[in-house]
Amino acid sequence: MTGVLLAKHHQPGSSHCATEQSALRSLKPSPLPRFVPPMLCTLISEPFDDSNWIFEPKFDGQRVLGRFDGENVQLFSRYGHDDTIWFPEIPRALEESLFKPALVDGEIVSLDEKGKSEFRMLQQRFHLRDPQEIARRAKQFPAYFYVFDLLYTARSDIRLLPLIERKELLRDAVRWSERIRWTEFNPHDGVRLFRDACHRGEEGIIGKRLASSYVSRRSRDWIKIKCVNRHEFVIGGFTDPEGSRVGLGALLVGYYEPDGKTLVYAGKVGTGFNREMLLDLRCRLQRLKQSHSPFQKGDPPRGAGVHWVKPELVAEIGFTEWTQNNMLRHPRFEGIRTDKKAREVRREIAKDTASSS
Repeated sequence: MTGVLLAKHHQPGSSHCATEQSALRSLKPSPLPRFVPPMLCTLISEPFDDSNWIFEPKFDGQRVLGRFDGENVQLFSRYGHDDTIWFPEIPRALEESLFKPALVDGEIVSLDEKGKSEFRMLQQRFHLRDPQEIARRAKQFPAYFYVFDLLYTARSDIRLLPLIERKELLRDAVRWSERIRWTEFNPHDGVRLFRDACHRGEEGIIGKRLASSYVSRRSRDWIKIKCVNRHEFVIGGFTDPEGSRVGLGALLVGYYEPDGKTLVYAGKVGTGFNREMLLDLRCRLQRLKQSHSPFQKGDPPRGAGVHWVKPELVAEIGFTEWTQNNMLRHPRFEGIRTDKKAREVRREIAKDTASSS
């Protein structure tokens, strides 16, 4: 089976020009897109085994498209924002890794001492503009780019090709390095891989149908299964600090209903911060203050120590579960998401298992 063969022999080595020529023969030359909205995963509740699927790690980082026009590299967030300035080591490495104009999809991560991706480390790289500070943070919190898909190569848009053929082309389109990394995957064994990922304290796994083409929307052909509950929430307010605490006491967070207009209160988040985070968040939220609550549903706290803000910032929150009253239990702040739009934050409900031949 092609998927098994690729999984066993994905490391760089011998040339596969015949594979490239065969896969690209039916495609007409086309210009390199400036940006392509990425394909998104559907959350499901249980892992599964299926020979028509492959399974990859679920990274705790920032989704990025890398665009190389033959001379320069740009990094784009999932909404098309240019993130190049924050991760200068990645474009430099991609210029050395790509042989021809290309558009690649992957995840930028920072790694802890055990080699596990950690968003709380990566967020130290965001919002910076001073080149010296960017360089200092790059040394303190180095970034790595795990590439898992190829959308354009050899003057051809290859999004309509099956995933397994795009993987074959990706393997040989990149000179892999310490900084630019191939994303390992395994065929079939979703249950075992999910169990192992959770045992190691990782995020979970991603499943992808081998025959899937690349579409710029959320799809059931790509799925995610989480070991821990992590979700994006919109910040709608905050409370004053008490005692020796600085900055703020807790964030008041929520999510939008499917209409994208009704903001639902989901809980108060008061843990997961350090002193620098608290002061930075207070400064940023102070600029967004407004006189009225942005929450249309729910029962957020009120009083002299509560402040409302325009619902523009998105926070990633870890939590143990949803309560019977649809509130977050034991929420913990993980970081601010710069790659998410507040109006698109919805409560994620896991679908049934996606396995299908």
